[in-house]
Amino acid sequence: MSVFPLRVGADHPSLAGHFPGRPVVPGVLLLDAVAARLPARIARIVQVKFVAPLLPEQDARIELDLDQAGCRARFRVLRGDTLLASGDLHYAVP
Repeated sequence: MSVFPLRVGADHPSLAGHFPGRPVVPGVLLLDAVAARLPARIARIVQVKFVAPLLPEQDARIELDLDQAGCRARFRVLRGDTLLASGDLHYAVP
């Protein structure tokens, strides 16, 4: 398993429209952060669950398990011990 830090700044352009007055980091930004750690682009999202919100300027981490033989990845996004999102996806053959 690999672990990567994640933090979205309060000045990110998507936050202004993603609940004005109470910004929440959009799920697509979490998926983008996961995709940036893959050896190739996402080919198929098998399952994703968004369980709790990530707020701007909060520290989180991505835990990523790769099955390179099957081009599959399982991930979790956590803030401390709190699960924010998890999923299973396939990535393209590099």
